[in-house]
Amino acid sequence: MKKFGLRKKDARYFLPPYEWYNKKIADWTRAENLQLVNFTPGTRSNADYTYPEMGKSYRNSAEIYNSITSYAAGSPEGLNGFILLIHIGTDPRRKDKFYTNLAGLLNTLIKQGYEFVRIDKLLEVGI
Repeated sequence: MKKFGLRKKDARYFLPPYEWYNKKIADWTRAENLQLVNFTPGTRSNADYTYPEMGKSYRNSAEIYNSITSYAAGSPEGLNGFILLIHIGTDPRRKDKFYTNLAGLLNTLIKQGYEFVRIDKLLEVGI
């Protein structure tokens, strides 16, 4: 991170690789004075890493988009307080990169009244 101009004090949050964690990882994160975070389950936004050769696990971009908007419409709280995980890089075998749909998704959610906040602001207010 230093190579990219990021200092440790500026990186207060830790999302473990593959979003896998246990007590040991949680203890390590705390010892490093970091805040452990993870995506909020339910929308399948995190499935954007999948690719067709994964068979039944694969979710195309339309499925992911629809799962996010359907969750928002079908839950009494909608997406309020959600942490959506969207990968900026994915396997080359995935041809329909979900991140290319991000602008459209954000515009749709803004029209529905959602407001986007940085994770430090989200966690600061205790949502």
